[in-house]
Amino acid sequence: MAVLLVEVVSADGIAWEGEALSVIARTVEGDVGVMPGHEPFLAILVPCAAEVLTADGHREVVAVDGGFISVADNRVSLLSQFAKIAKEIDLNAAEHELAAAERRLNAGDLDEETRQHFLRAQAQVRAAHLAQSAK
Repeated sequence: MAVLLVEVVSADGIAWEGEALSVIARTVEGDVGVMPGHEPFLAILVPCAAEVLTADGHREVVAVDGGFISVADNRVSLLSQFAKIAKEIDLNAAEHELAAAERRLNAGDLDEETRQHFLRAQAQVRAAHLAQSAK
């Protein structure tokens, strides 16, 4: 059975790597699903909870705050400034972070740092919820 070799890389290093049956991530064009034999492509990721169905049938969820997805020769790379495995996310802390960023945006603090903080927190909350629903 063919598998994908997947790596999720952030500025801090490799967040997750291994063999997978499929990967789902959100690009600027919408959600994309990748399975073995997929045509090569490169796309821009938006902040999302990427899902990896591992070769042994488990689901890994990873919060990313944008970046790129590259697919070629059954290799998938998700490259992002920030990436965190969902099971390592403290949902309560992520929800507080999201609420704080939302308050700053609603108060008119519309700079890029605040917007990125909001999107990163939103991706972490989504990823944590997805991981909990898989249990």
